[in-house]
Amino acid sequence: MTKGFSVLRARKAQLNIAAQVVHIDFFQYPIQLIGGVDVAYRNERAIGAWVVLEWGSWKLVDYAVGVVKVKFPYVPTLLSFREVYPCIVAWKKLRVKPIISLVDGQGVLHPYRAGFASHLGVVLDIPTIGVAKKLLCGTVGEWRGDTAPIIDRGTVIGYALKTRGRPIYVSTGHRVSLKTAVSIVRKCITKYRLPEPIRAAHAKAKEAAEKLS
Repeated sequence: MTKGFSVLRARKAQLNIAAQVVHIDFFQYPIQLIGGVDVAYRNERAIGAWVVLEWGSWKLVDYAVGVVKVKFPYVPTLLSFREVYPCIVAWKKLRVKPIISLVDGQGVLHPYRAGFASHLGVVLDIPTIGVAKKLLCGTVGEWRGDTAPIIDRGTVIGYALKTRGRPIYVSTGHRVSLKTAVSIVRKCITKYRLPEPIRAAHAKAKEAAEKLS
């Protein structure tokens, strides 16, 4: 466990992050380059992968990997504190920066409204979207077409999106509206459950982790 670790301090940091999240579209159109972010673990190290894809063709334009020793303990709903740093390292290595990035994790669809995508977006002040495989909080509302709102404490904080098989859960990370987030993720779906930027980031994180074995 990290020396001086405090759940209380981490919770206070989350509240600060949540307060800084920008819930409106604040990025350049049209989207020409889109990012994908994922984290893998191997031998007590966290491997953050950040890919940059060409919009529409999903061609890999650039990618970078950040590897750091895991210092933050695993605490439910505080996972972002383990994953942000290796991704910041990866971001700084990128030669080409994306306009917006899809992050494998929660955005504001989180009990403290500060999941991995929001944490990363606020720290770097970049547009991010949370794309999660599991629902962390809230209740799924009525389905209309391929989406259903996720409601928590009377507020819509995300959407379930049917792609292939089980739904995925989309939310604002930072500097993007929920409506736009859902639209972007939907357009990134091809024949798989997960959007192409997330799939590409997962592949690079896995590849880097295997090299550390």
